[in-house]
Amino acid sequence: MPTPGFDINELKRRMQGATQALKHELGGLRTGRAAASMLEPVQVDAYGSHMPLNQVATISVPEPRLLSVQVWDKSLVKAVEKAIVDSNLGLSPATEGQVLRLRVPELNADRRKELVKVAHKYAEAARVAVRHVRRDGLDIVKKLEKNHEISEDDQERLSHDVQKATDGTISEIDALLAAKEKEILTV
Repeated sequence: MPTPGFDINELKRRMQGATQALKHELGGLRTGRAAASMLEPVQVDAYGSHMPLNQVATISVPEPRLLSVQVWDKSLVKAVEKAIVDSNLGLSPATEGQVLRLRVPELNADRRKELVKVAHKYAEAARVAVRHVRRDGLDIVKKLEKNHEISEDDQERLSHDVQKATDGTISEIDALLAAKEKEILTV
């Protein structure tokens, strides 16, 4: 039965937002294996504005350690090349006509450890965001009980539901982190 002034689904949706943000951040971490998502942050100066690379070119992964960028407009090849070099991703394009090939270099052990630390930092930020959502939910429940809009039993039940949603989301975050850590260390 829905409780007036409290929506557990809204809290779950906000918690999932933290998980989605983590997935996006982890996807941007370079693991030594080519992934089209590595080039997501690249912005190209095209047609008088900054545009995401995927709006001016097709990005593909023909080999595990190679990215191929097919630029649609020949006049933008130099701008795309410059944007990739300036992006600090450590990738240097080899240009053949309108196709840029990007070799993804091997990661050394120190760089892998650094990437794992960064992944842990992202995961902790996501956990903190989830805990903030939990705190907001528990505050609402306490306020409803204090104003006698719900009973003490309802307050206990809703608090338990909020904690259950929090635990589930945090274990999902831990699983994402473990998978990324394994990917970084075993490439």
